[in-house]
Amino acid sequence: MKRLSRFRRHKAAGPLLLLFALFTIGTTFQIADATTTPALTAEARTAAIEEGKQLFLKGCSSCHGLNAEGGAIAPSLVGVGAASVDFQVGTGRMPMADMSTQAMRKKPVYNEEQVQALALYVASLAPGPEIPEAATLNYERDGSAAEGGELFRTNCAMCHNFAAQGGALTQGKYAPTLMGVEAKHIYEAMITGPQSMPVFSDKTITPQEKLSIIKWIKAAEAEPQLGGASLGRVGPVTEGLLVWTLGLGLLIGVAVWLATKAR
Repeated sequence: MKRLSRFRRHKAAGPLLLLFALFTIGTTFQIADATTTPALTAEARTAAIEEGKQLFLKGCSSCHGLNAEGGAIAPSLVGVGAASVDFQVGTGRMPMADMSTQAMRKKPVYNEEQVQALALYVASLAPGPEIPEAATLNYERDGSAAEGGELFRTNCAMCHNFAAQGGALTQGKYAPTLMGVEAKHIYEAMITGPQSMPVFSDKTITPQEKLSIIKWIKAAEAEPQLGGASLGRVGPVTEGLLVWTLGLGLLIGVAVWLATKAR
């Protein structure tokens, strides 16, 4: 004990303990960060594909065809990949009753396991974009909000509004708001191009740049409304219109009240 106490009082003991603690914490973080969901075995994958096929035949084949070849009102799903299915079904856009309208984000019909089974089945038909793994979606670590804001304003703001609040398109269509959307689904939308949205390949926007865009969207989502009602964050046009409408209405009301009182 005396020898241990003597070593503890040594002037090099503090730096050595600090280095040991930093090494231990860093190693633990690396191991935890590298931990991923184990891959499906061949048997489990086959069973999931079969389950997805049965779900597809019950809930999707009436529009997309028995073999996902497409039909008069729905496109072919051959080659769209698992990412497209995970986005459309995971956000509740599919299945939908009326294919003539734009699909809206709503509560999903299927649970996560069923969505994965459907995605695996469609992915088994032909190669296509895969669902991004959780390890590749660490936008907090790998993304840059400043770069993401610039990329968003260049590539996305003309449809989704410069504040990612959504906006109107032609022929009654619209670009939905990106507030409250999971990072995985934002990434999937960029690589699959759902509905009116173009596909942003890795040559157009690199994976790291996609993470930067997601980081900027999440920063905009968490930004507090210090001025009160956001009014869609579309700037002085909406704010001026609201003030003009309320102010003009107030003046008209005062004029009517004065005219009535004068009688």
